Amino acid sequence: MPHATLKLVPGTDTQETQALNANAGISDTQLIRFFPDRNGLALVQKIGGWQKFYPSPMAAPVRQLWAWEDLNDNSWLAVGTETIEGATNCQLAAIAAGTLSDITPTQITNSAPAVISTTAGSASVLITDSIVTGITNYDAIYIATQISIGGIVLFGLYSTDPEGFIGPSGYSVRSIDILGNANPATSTSSLPVLPSFTTIGPSGSVPGSTTVTVTLPYYTYAAGDTFPVLVPTEVGGITLFGNYIVQQLVSATQFTIIANAVATFSDTQTLNGGNALFIYNIGYGAIPAGTGFGIGPFGFGGFGTGTPVAPPSQQGNEIPAVDWTLDNFGQDLIACAVQQNQTTPFQPIYVWTPGSQNAVVISQAPPVNDGIFVAMPQRQIIAWGSTQTGIQDPLLINWCDIGNYSQWIALVTNQAGSYRIPKGSRIVAAMQGPQQGIVWTDVDVWSMQYIGTPYVYSFNEIGTGCGLIGRRAAAFVNGIGYWMGPSQFFTLSSSGVQAILCSVWDVIFQNLDQSNLDKIRVAVNSRFGEISWFYPSITGSGAAGFELEDGTGAFLLEDGTGYLELEDSTGGGTGEVDSYVKLNIALGVWDYGTLARSAWVDQSVLGPPVGADPVSLYLYQHETSNDADGAAMQSSFQTGYFATSEADVKAFVDLIWPDFKWGQYSQAQQATVMITFFVADYPGDTPVAYGPYSVTQATEYFYTRFRGRLMSVKIASDDLGSFWRIGAIRYRFAQDGKF
Repeated sequence: MPHATLKLVPGTDTQETQALNANAGISDTQLIRFFPDRNGLALVQKIGGWQKFYPSPMAAPVRQLWAWEDLNDNSWLAVGTETIEGATNCQLAAIAAGTLSDITPTQITNSAPAVISTTAGSASVLITDSIVTGITNYDAIYIATQISIGGIVLFGLYSTDPEGFIGPSGYSVRSIDILGNANPATSTSSLPVLPSFTTIGPSGSVPGSTTVTVTLPYYTYAAGDTFPVLVPTEVGGITLFGNYIVQQLVSATQFTIIANAVATFSDTQTLNGGNALFIYNIGYGAIPAGTGFGIGPFGFGGFGTGTPVAPPSQQGNEIPAVDWTLDNFGQDLIACAVQQNQTTPFQPIYVWTPGSQNAVVISQAPPVNDGIFVAMPQRQIIAWGSTQTGIQDPLLINWCDIGNYSQWIALVTNQAGSYRIPKGSRIVAAMQGPQQGIVWTDVDVWSMQYIGTPYVYSFNEIGTGCGLIGRRAAAFVNGIGYWMGPSQFFTLSSSGVQAILCSVWDVIFQNLDQSNLDKIRVAVNSRFGEISWFYPSITGSGAAGFELEDGTGAFLLEDGTGYLELEDSTGGGTGEVDSYVKLNIALGVWDYGTLARSAWVDQSVLGPPVGADPVSLYLYQHETSNDADGAAMQSSFQTGYFATSEADVKAFVDLIWPDFKWGQYSQAQQATVMITFFVADYPGDTPVAYGPYSVTQATEYFYTRFRGRLMSVKIASDDLGSFWRIGAIRYRFAQDGKF
């Protein structure tokens, strides 16, 4: 009887049918990887396992991880979790040497009549607040309602106590102009005034008007300027909220704007019912001297001199967040939280220095941003989805001065600035690439190259029709960018933007939960030249770990304490990440499977990659074992059909010679591998399974008796502590009857 060798075609293909994916092409995978050999082929092996990076679960699903090292050679892992409505607050944490520090920013919102006083000739403005007491010089205040007093208008983000005044229920802020210069009051006053709006409704046969008259003493707007309304205010049957263009200057105290609807009656109302809206960011502990002190378009102040202060009497509430962007500015951690369902937009940039208690607002930076990254080597914070008015502009990019995140006003003496992407509807993400920043909108991709003064950056569109599907779906590996678009994958190299052929396209794009695209997470594993995308599926279980088929369609998944039975594949997804698709960059081949990681950081100062499980809430360090956190891993792959005979006869197979690497080089060769054969005569037939046959290194051969024209092979393992890599499996066959 003749013999043949099962030779696998590198990569996985789900586009083809099993019959078309013949000659031992792979059709199904779970927790395996392709390993290159000297002939340029791909050897299939079990993927590396993982174990807990930190012994306790996180407070909520983790959405971002960032690793860096401080000036004392301490290695840190920053962890940003999301808020679970009605259950768990978000958390920003920093882990070093097995110890977790909760550094979550906290804030207090107070809407009340303003008690403010000015002194003629002084830019220091005293604010009295009997509700939020114990403010320190480590706090910041966002004044979301314009307040006119003493010849000046207060509005925006300020540091508290910039000139040394702090009291039990009062503090000072510094009034500045648009260039950041001190803007002293022209009179002594304790009579703050908020903007009021007057509408004209219909009268007889005269229809109502869209013109709204704004009364605001000491305003400095000119016709064509933008007047922002950050608190929704109803007047004359319409709601004012957002940016409005100043139409006409009526007097020294009044100007007009155009509403987006016609007033249904004449009315006059004051912004926010006449109450000032204060949003406090509460800071604790000392920030080392020299961290940064300067002026900015949204306030003035610094972060102290390194002298600790007593914690405030009110601790504040942890901010709500659904996602984070993290980076490091030297040893300082920079963070920006994406907050949804806010009446007043407020997504500031936070900074945390190792040794301080919690992250604090950079009060000079824009108060609303969708994300940040640190541009290198000039070291500037780049903020996208930013603002100039307090209302978010989804296409606006702002950046700080070189080496100084306290300076955001563009002057001839610095390199701060801004740019608005002219195409697309929003910036989805931006990041530092090789020698340039890369900005993705929903429809295209732009380069952001540093060119120095006076323009600082040049922006060029480098690809169209290749937008990013979610804010965490792009990464760079060895100088080449890879990202996931709405319907295909792309790469950016010296050859420009190119689409990547994906042989498992339907597994992801036909099963992708379109309502949770921002949960997609790219995961680079540079140790093995791999890049994965973890995504929420429509039909998946939304669970983490690994799968064990129980014969009924349900998955039993290990959570670290036992097995959890979750909904089956017909019950639909949960909206959480549950699946992955993976590209081997060197080989250009794909595989896929079920595994949940809601955040990831590649090889770093912490060692091998770290991923976050959104169900168990544990952080796991990968490539550290052969198991799934001490439990056996379920790894498998299955080939497409290959024809045992191309003529009008069937084939009979009766003997198999297994050939594997049965363990890692330095470990015992003790893996147990299960081999199952699926046999059919026609592609549409339900195949007959033979096996599984359990084989080890001691198994020289085993007998099986099956006949048919089409055969598929499944290789799987579920034993503890094992590793395997497939070799040249041989089988004995003979012709055996006609169709």
